[in-house]
Amino acid sequence: MKSLVDRWALVTGASRGIGQQVAQALAAEGCRLILHSRTLEATASLARRLRKQGATVHTVAAELSHSDAVERLAEEVSALCGTLDILYNNAAIMTPYHASYLTVVPAEYELSFRVNTLAPIILSNHFLPKMVAQGWGRIVNVTSGIKDQPELMAYAASKAALDKFVYDTAPKLAGTGVTMNLLDPGWLRTDLGGPNAPGAVESVLPGALVPVLATDGISGRWISAQDYAGV
Repeated sequence: MKSLVDRWALVTGASRGIGQQVAQALAAEGCRLILHSRTLEATASLARRLRKQGATVHTVAAELSHSDAVERLAEEVSALCGTLDILYNNAAIMTPYHASYLTVVPAEYELSFRVNTLAPIILSNHFLPKMVAQGWGRIVNVTSGIKDQPELMAYAASKAALDKFVYDTAPKLAGTGVTMNLLDPGWLRTDLGGPNAPGAVESVLPGALVPVLATDGISGRWISAQDYAGV
């Protein structure tokens, strides 16, 4: 019997790439899905396909660089499902690569932190209380293994801040039935990763489901999807 049947799952950035792969996998596990993208049109095709396969699917749209829009998104999701069971914070932006790390401008840091750090934190803190109250929940924050590339420091720093949020929140979740963990997908050929990445986007599975399916109650882990590629 599948353990996720009828669980409500929100996947941000679900229109393509890793988010689309995760959404498809959660649907196969029996989840009821809420697919986020910047526009409703972006997830329309995926939603139709998953519905034809028998999944319950809703679509929502929000620009995650605006905190008020993120808060409205959280309220809309709550109105749709009551208590969210699975929050998959996948959406992110990649700032431009700079020839010199000294030319990374403050505006790039600000935008990166708004989308890659603050939006996942707002969503996590919104849904955590009800997850804890019901005694079950899964929050997965997609991170990055990027390092030693200060030319992409705005992106890297925003992901590092998200990691810190997860690590420091983890002890508070012990014994609650709710877990919050990090998923490093690896460097994949997506719109964010670019065409030169060594990994196919499909290789994010089955690893991307490990933090959702895990039953040991442990939070604060860094899970590398590529450790499970081909399994």
